[in-house]
Formats: sequence, C-alpha cells, structure tokens
Amino acid sequence: MAQAQAQVDSSESNKSPAPAGVPQYVLDYAPLVHLYTKDPYGPSAISAQIANTRPQISFKDVQIPSPPLTLSNLDQLNSVGTKGGSDVYLTSTVDITTNPQWLNGAKTDASGMTVGTGEKSSVVIVVDKGNGTVDAFYMYFFAFNWGGVVLEKQLGDHVGDWEHNMIRFENGVPKVVWFSQHANGEAFKYEVLKKDKSGKRPLAFCAHGSHALYPTAGTHDHTIPNFNLPFKFLLVDQTDTGPLYDPLPCSYYYQYSTSSHSISPYNPSDPVGYLNYRGRWGDEQYPDKDKRQTQLAGNRKYVGGPTGPMDKQLERKMAWPESQWAKGQRVRGGLGL
Repeated sequence: MAQAQAQVDSSESNKSPAPAGVPQYVLDYAPLVHLYTKDPYGPSAISAQIANTRPQISFKDVQIPSPPLTLSNLDQLNSVGTKGGSDVYLTSTVDITTNPQWLNGAKTDASGMTVGTGEKSSVVIVVDKGNGTVDAFYMYFFAFNWGGVVLEKQLGDHVGDWEHNMIRFENGVPKVVWFSQHANGEAFKYEVLKKDKSGKRPLAFCAHGSHALYPTAGTHDHTIPNFNLPFKFLLVDQTDTGPLYDPLPCSYYYQYSTSSHSISPYNPSDPVGYLNYRGRWGDEQYPDKDKRQTQLAGNRKYVGGPTGPMDKQLERKMAWPESQWAKGQRVRGGLGL
C-alpha cells in the first residue's frame, strides 16, 4: 500500500483545486508527506482542536468574550489575560491519558487525502519577498505529539503539533526546501531531494509520534541540535515509506504581506482568526506534582502545546529561520545524514 501511494502525482492531488490566485508552481511543487506506518497520531482537523479543548490560563478556565470559539474568532482570546493572549492554552476537555479518539486525527486514502472528517488539516501560506523570491509554507497540523522514549522514560508529549515544509522559489523555480524538526530543522537544495513520479513534488518523511520532517526514510538521531548523527545514540526519530499525506486538498490557502505583516485568505470565505491567535494549541505543561507528570534530567513527559503558524518566522530572510543563523545552519547539497 505504501509503495502504491508513493506514486501519487500532482495531477491526482489537484482534484480539489486551490482558490484562484494561488501561484500554480506552489501547487505543482508542493511536498508529499510519508506518515510513519505505525503512528496512531495522524493529521488532524484544525477545527476539531477547538471543539475538544477549552481556553485556560495557569490551568484555570477563562471567560470567552463571544462564545462559541471557532476558527474565525479564535483570536478573540488575545484580549484575555495580561499578555496579549500568549499565556492562553487550549486545554483538552478530557484527561488525555484516557486516549480520547480525537487525538488520533484522520486516516489517509489511496490519493493521500485525509478521510473521515471533511475538515482541513493543513495550511498553505504564500509569502512574496519581492524580486522574484516567494516562500511557500506548507503547514501540517496534528492533535497530539508523542515525544518518544529516552532511557526507558517517555518524554516530550504534548497536545497540538504544527510542523512545516517551506519551499523557496526564485521566479517560480524551486530552489531550497526547509524541513522542520522539533525546535530546529534542516534546509536542502531542491534538486537533491526524492520526488514523486512526476519528478516535481519533493517527498518528506514524517517521524513516528513527533512528526519531525526528514528528506529520507530511516533512523535519524537528533541528540545534538542541528546535526543528524549517522548512528543511533540517544534522541531518535523513525521514518518510513508509510501512508502518503497530500496537504493540497486538505488545506486552507493564504497570502502573507511582509509590508503590513498581515495575512489574508485567497478564498474570502475561509477563516483567518485562528491564525492570528497568539496562544498555545494544547495543554500547558503539567506541574511536577501532577500524577501524570514524570521527568528525566529536567526533561518532562508532558510539555506545553505549541504556538501556531504565524510564529514560524514567515518573514525569514534565508531558507531557515533566523534563530538558526547563529547555529551555523547551511543549505545542504547532499543527503549525508
């Protein structure tokens, strides 16, 4: 099944066309994502995250100014609290240790589309940098991040997970592809990456549980930040050629203005509020006294949920985020991982 899915090409993925105005090359060269075969946590409907959570600050419910919360008005939470919404957490309405079904997200069919929800699980944001340079961000949402096992301890789990690829285009030609990996990531020249049978769409391999994105299948040790060791050491991600996820038919489409620092939908009826929400997309890190919490050398089993798409440095100057500059990040021309 996985091998058959790897043959999905751009013509099949465009059965559900994007709104008018989206550059065709953003669609033609969009990544295809191989999910890990045994990962129970698949791409999730973004709206389901709101339906199954409640806003809290410091583990206390906050009053919603204009209920109910929706993708269109989630940014109203920026007005609560004292930190412009950044201290708000979308907290699960049930104990996540009971493994509620909504954390599992959706499955994918043979064409790479998520099935069973009819909802969007991805976001495409086009950023025109001028002089022919365009960055296209392909952002994938998961309801839950399973952090993995380190020295027989489960660490790094959290509700909500935003991962992304970014492709930098020069005059419509793909040049560099960014793969987000935990708080870091890697950039590769487009031409060295594995592609689908069309020869256009780069393949990304999504790690078991953590959903970190890599350009190859296999084992990826990330014990040292910004460096993949060629052997298994301590912190390891596993990827394989599992079910294929095509973000295009599952996406909302937006354009971001670097002059006004604002975002707008290609389809005027699509929601925007959830993108402007400044809070977190999951539970706050549980206190050490919480019976669900464990730790190892200062690392916790349950950590806080992530920020949203607008916090992914859409205005970055290079292909990698500015936070990577001081760490010696470079565009890799080969795949020596």
